[in-house]
Amino acid sequence: MTKKTTLPQSQLQITDDLDALLQVLPEDIRAAVRQAGPAEDLIEVILDLGRVPTARFAQGGEVVLRDQEVTRDEIAHVVARVGDFDEDNRAGIERTLHRIAAIRNRRGDVVGLTCRVGRAVYGVIDIIQDLIESGKSVLLLGRPGVGKTTMLREAARILAEKKRVVIVDTSNEIGGDGDVPHPAVGRARRMQVATPSLQHEVMIEAVENHNPEVIVIDEIGRELEAMAARTIAERGVQLIATAHGNTLENLLLNPTLSDLIGGIESVTLSDEEARRRGTQKTVLERRAPPTFDILVEIQDRDHLVVHKDVAEAVDALLRGYPVQPELRYRDTDGQVHIERLEAPEPMTRRDRKGPRRQEVGWRSGVAAYASARDQAGAAWQAAQGGNGGASRRDPIRIYPYGVARDRLMRAARRLDVPAVVVRDLGEADTMVTLRTYYRKRQRAVTDAENRGLPIYVLRANTMAQIERFLGDLFHLTAAADAKDPEAVDRALAQTRAAIEAVLQGRPAVELPPAPAPVRRLQHELAREAQLHSRSKGEEPYRRVRISRG
Repeated sequence: MTKKTTLPQSQLQITDDLDALLQVLPEDIRAAVRQAGPAEDLIEVILDLGRVPTARFAQGGEVVLRDQEVTRDEIAHVVARVGDFDEDNRAGIERTLHRIAAIRNRRGDVVGLTCRVGRAVYGVIDIIQDLIESGKSVLLLGRPGVGKTTMLREAARILAEKKRVVIVDTSNEIGGDGDVPHPAVGRARRMQVATPSLQHEVMIEAVENHNPEVIVIDEIGRELEAMAARTIAERGVQLIATAHGNTLENLLLNPTLSDLIGGIESVTLSDEEARRRGTQKTVLERRAPPTFDILVEIQDRDHLVVHKDVAEAVDALLRGYPVQPELRYRDTDGQVHIERLEAPEPMTRRDRKGPRRQEVGWRSGVAAYASARDQAGAAWQAAQGGNGGASRRDPIRIYPYGVARDRLMRAARRLDVPAVVVRDLGEADTMVTLRTYYRKRQRAVTDAENRGLPIYVLRANTMAQIERFLGDLFHLTAAADAKDPEAVDRALAQTRAAIEAVLQGRPAVELPPAPAPVRRLQHELAREAQLHSRSKGEEPYRRVRISRG
């Protein structure tokens, strides 16, 4: 079940001081940048010795600015007009948010420059403002360039209106270059870090010397910084920070940063506990309380996945339970929407003594989490007006009797369906068994019949039989016949409609299953429209998903 909430509409205001950045470039490159594309879409200008200068735009990709190669004199021209480069080879322009990153040769000479546009976006934090103002520590997770620092800067400004906020600014990306912080951080105080390796010391110093209520940190990436963050959190100070990674799973697999979400350790269970859980004796468990209470996965600036209880999410992943994240997105009108995907119904009082679901280890938990993330994506598409099988996205609890559980879960992952394997018949929505057991009227079969559960009977314990069962259970439509002209015409008409929907602003559309010849035509139509397409799933349910990228 999905619950939907709408937050008040916000108005984004963007300031970038772009002229200040362009003034440091050679005159002909500066003019070429202005003609290459819209200024509001400019991301960065790249100058590499002996190569042609290029500019990257949000819409349009990389553009060559001229045919002549960059010379040493032009690189020296830029270096002379920016601030000093720190140990991390970054410099800036005073009272702006622009960043100039250097590439050096073995002798230490600058041979390449990345001149990145820094923008202060006011109003971008509205999508998670309730979380930021909750007083809980929040970790923003996302790939480079997705907008983590922009959201962090705005969070510091909003919180500083009511609380004592200190920014630990390692590369001057939050508050800008120079001794006076950029107005975008509001009343927040800024502590600069002499060298990146000392960031953890400045984090502790900020707590001990300046009595903050909130500390804002950009790019926690070292073990000492993760330890310092835990120390700060245990002193009762709210943390707002960023880290590189796409999902919660990335942090689980990162030995350096896993402590941010509690860390992982191997635990040996007793025989009785292992039987109760239905696992091996050695399992992975969370080592300590998470440093951050809330984790936000930034898919892009307008599309976030939120884990409002990190401890609960990590425990679910490690124990093989499905994770139900919260989806937040901003529509084309600037309205913020929240989709809450409810977990399956709680166990009945009669069933509380037994385990709720089969605990099959954290790998299965990650797979369940991926399924929940796909479910969130489907809900987002549906809310945006997209098509796509919302009915088959609802989790179904399956009790396998005589059917291999690992094959069942592997088939569910291949077909991308949210099947939950349970060990207790009382928790099941349906049973799947083999013909041999059904004919012998085993007790589990008669119990399922007495409970009124649907029973699916397989001829053999094979992947093909199991996939066919899941296809029936989740109402997956088999691929249309490629030899039927009418079926092909319908599939291509659906493809054209999907392409039009994506071009009109929909993030992605998933088409119905189609055979390989039809999928090739669908991919070709997407390429002609300059859209991204990929096939997913297994035959006969393999299908094409069309998106902007």
